[in-house]
Amino acid sequence: MNLGLAITPSGRFVTETAPEHVPPLPGKAAETLAEKFAESNAAGLLALIGAPTPAELPPSLAYWRGFASRFFQAVRQLKDPALDRWDMVPAPGDETLLQWVALAPPMRGLEYLTVELLRASWQSLREVAAATAAAFDGGAEAYLRELNPLWHLLGRVTFHLAENKRDERRPFAFLATYAHRLSGQARLAHLPLSEALKTYAQAQDQHQLDSVLEPVKLAARHSPLARELLDSKAIFAPQAWTIQQAYRFLQETPRIEAAGIVVRVPDWWSARRPPRPQVQVLLGTKPASVVGVDQLLDFNVHIALEGEPLSEKEYRALLAGTEGLVLLRGKWVEVDRQKLQQALDHWKQLQHGHAAGIDFIHGMRLLAGADFKELESADAPIAVWSNITAGDWLKNTLERMRHPQADQGCVPGRDLQATLRPYQAEGVQWLWFMTELGLGACLADDMGLGKTIQIIDLLLQRKRASRKGAASKRPPPSLLVVPASLLGNWRAELARFGPPLNTFFAHRSETSAAELERVAAEPDTALANVDLVVTTYSLVRRQSWLAGRRWSLVMLDEAQAIKNNASAQARSVKQLQGASRIVLTGTPVENHLGDLWSIFDFCCPGLLGTAAQFKKFVKRLNERPDAQAYGGLRQLVRPYILRRMKTDPAIVPDLPQKTEMRTECSLSKKQAVLYEQVVAALAQRLKEAEPKNDIARRGLVLSTLMQLKQICNHPAQYLKRADFRAEESGKFDRLTLLCEPIAERQERALVFTQFQSLTEPLAEFLATIFGRPGLVLHGGTPIGKRAELVRAFQAELGPPFLVISLKAGGSGLNLTAASHVIHFDRWWNPAVENQATDRAFRIGQRRNVLVHKFVCRGTLEERIDATIRDKQAIADQVLSAEPELRLTELNDEELLRFVSLDIERATAEFG
Repeated sequence: MNLGLAITPSGRFVTETAPEHVPPLPGKAAETLAEKFAESNAAGLLALIGAPTPAELPPSLAYWRGFASRFFQAVRQLKDPALDRWDMVPAPGDETLLQWVALAPPMRGLEYLTVELLRASWQSLREVAAATAAAFDGGAEAYLRELNPLWHLLGRVTFHLAENKRDERRPFAFLATYAHRLSGQARLAHLPLSEALKTYAQAQDQHQLDSVLEPVKLAARHSPLARELLDSKAIFAPQAWTIQQAYRFLQETPRIEAAGIVVRVPDWWSARRPPRPQVQVLLGTKPASVVGVDQLLDFNVHIALEGEPLSEKEYRALLAGTEGLVLLRGKWVEVDRQKLQQALDHWKQLQHGHAAGIDFIHGMRLLAGADFKELESADAPIAVWSNITAGDWLKNTLERMRHPQADQGCVPGRDLQATLRPYQAEGVQWLWFMTELGLGACLADDMGLGKTIQIIDLLLQRKRASRKGAASKRPPPSLLVVPASLLGNWRAELARFGPPLNTFFAHRSETSAAELERVAAEPDTALANVDLVVTTYSLVRRQSWLAGRRWSLVMLDEAQAIKNNASAQARSVKQLQGASRIVLTGTPVENHLGDLWSIFDFCCPGLLGTAAQFKKFVKRLNERPDAQAYGGLRQLVRPYILRRMKTDPAIVPDLPQKTEMRTECSLSKKQAVLYEQVVAALAQRLKEAEPKNDIARRGLVLSTLMQLKQICNHPAQYLKRADFRAEESGKFDRLTLLCEPIAERQERALVFTQFQSLTEPLAEFLATIFGRPGLVLHGGTPIGKRAELVRAFQAELGPPFLVISLKAGGSGLNLTAASHVIHFDRWWNPAVENQATDRAFRIGQRRNVLVHKFVCRGTLEERIDATIRDKQAIADQVLSAEPELRLTELNDEELLRFVSLDIERATAEFG
């Protein structure tokens, strides 16, 4: 079974099917891991440590196994590793934990990985491990042996390497010791290993002697140096070592430690990052001469130690060293002359080939250590012996990319017909800075944080700036590509917040066919005074003129629409040309590598290489055993992503507790045909109805209204069929677009419908989006089972959604686990809808609640919604306690106008 780990919003680790193509875990091991992680985070981590696993693991499992291993490594490094001392193993410091966060591989819920979660996981692992060891038959030693056969040897034998400054020829000393006894201060007392021979030989305790020497014999199987020390018996006496001997020992340290021997070396040495001079590559010391992704960064190369360039004398001394270690500036440093020269030659050659400088995208890849062309696996020594650093100008630029600052040319909100929240103003400043540099940007704020209003204000800022430069040529308009279902939302938001923007909607739902043809024929002339063109993904495929001109900005809303790079839609969108590109998405793009590449292939072309290069690069990352190889990739894309979450402490105070959104939907062609047939039948029957038979007329109108509402939901509901195919309903299509980011964020939703018969089809469909089943509650649900459903939904790892018939969910339910409320079809009385909404928005709710009200454009639903929102005079007549009965009192002409279909607007998305 291919198993991976995900992190829930509450910080729980849950197992799920791994998307990576890796050898599966043995069936029993996979089942055990799933059970243990369901029990607790710590129980799962302990099971992961002891599970039989293949050499290649999914990155998420490898990452967390490495985390748990670090805890036991810390136990091993205690001077006294006895069980009652495990509470002396503190969590690593914030700097180390921050690095672990930055190096984590893609996994669902990656955005919830924080320093606080790592610290809490370390503490719970320590507590559960200690409690389990204490209760284990045979105690801590037996527990460690059971968990890992090597860990019961921890602390028994120690190899020490120290500096010997009194002997220049042999400047190092080696000693092997063993843990002799506990001192009066409850500390382990060490004696030379030779004493073990005397002590246990005198006691004739061969078993204990074998136990002490077992890790030494095991080390000898994997370390040639350990084998020589054991065979020559030199291990039983102190040794004075040359530089070459000491360096050999330092190189073999990982294999010796893997055998269960504790190794003590000078503080300046780390097997992971030993001190060494490196070729320092300095990028972007001076301002680039050209602004944009093609700008050239100056490129300087020299040899440095800890960032400080070496003098000519120091460099000559370095090259004269032949034994692996050189004493330089009072420190012992590792030197491999051949590899250092290889790295220097490589960068000098690259510098020579880019005499004018290196382009920004190439420089960013080099800086992140994720260059898909230069650093192939065969060139690993080049990466090890190189240090690529941002110069002053580039460092300042990257800082501003990560932390937006005020800019004289950008004053957020000055032309906007609204007041921006602080984080929104920062978003506008960031977008301004990125587009001024000509760089791509991914605005990935959570749903409901106002991505739309930030884009509108950015466009207003650019319009003001273009007026200041009136002497120069007016810049071309910007292009915004959206799903057709969001056209109405953008139209309303632009009219409300950005009336100064001259906007053209390149779509037949908003513009006549004749006007669209005129603009397509002469776009430069027709759009001369336009600031923004709004179109849809489907129209980009069909209208070649959109890709045939260069736009000021090209922006994609709901950019996950191009996550499938092989689709015709993605290919056509990527042909659009603009000075800068912006993508908007509420989905965490870093969590899925395929989505990440495709979206960045649009907003930052070339940053992640070609599809083939990226695939090869990721394969190399998956082959790395430490699961932290993804750090460079995350470092590479992070400056281009601005992501704020509703749970961020700095944002929570700015958010309203409840936000209501009108969610527009189209009708499929099948829905439109059925809708028009029902309206035509109503018109005919009204003509044939008896003039004075009010009861018959009222029944006819009510039944027609019910039929139209069913058609707006799904043709199968109206036709009394069981096949609810998603492509036949605009609402089902819109539900997919809405719920995919909700599912990815692991948030939960309540879905209300007034039709009990629709609850099960909706639940079946939603299960395909969320990847697991939800719950259903309707009028036929037994009273006793209602409380059981509520408890299940409110549970920490409860089902992701609950479908409720409106009347069944009207009162008495506390469903605060949901942060989204979706009204799939509209109940004409807003008080009834509000009562249903308050199942989630009530006392005990700690989340911002987003309310999504589905409305089919060009239909009866849109006119009812407009009546409610605009609070027209007719509202009191139509929307009373019995709103549908009031509708029956309209005359024939008013009624038919009210229920008529605007075919162009209704079928815009499917046309």
